[in-house]
Amino acid sequence: MSLLVHTFVRNADGDWDLTEDPPNGRHLAGGERWRTVVWGSESARALGARFLPRLASEDLYVEADEVAAFLEECLTLRNKSETFVASLREPYGPALLDNVESKLDNFIAASRRALEAGGEGVLIW
Repeated sequence: MSLLVHTFVRNADGDWDLTEDPPNGRHLAGGERWRTVVWGSESARALGARFLPRLASEDLYVEADEVAAFLEECLTLRNKSETFVASLREPYGPALLDNVESKLDNFIAASRRALEAGGEGVLIW
């Protein structure tokens, strides 16, 4: 199974509806085991992540009022991606670095879409 990232909007009933997201893999968020070994890792926490580590135990719903903070977290991890990836327990290499960076880029894009639309959130599941 793969993790996915989407933007969503809350409907009148309080449930969420996914918005249309771009094609070509821009919705991918890593393999299921990345919940713990990447996003929930000590490496992510050491860099100040507080949203992504929640994926270790549950799906991540970033509500509209939290999207700016989530975007900042993703930008921090992206800007420090070499340090982030080098500290993971996974075998370090260019492929892993590229893969993590591309997933962070997807999170950043989803966050920006949510902010631009106003009233939308980000879901990673």
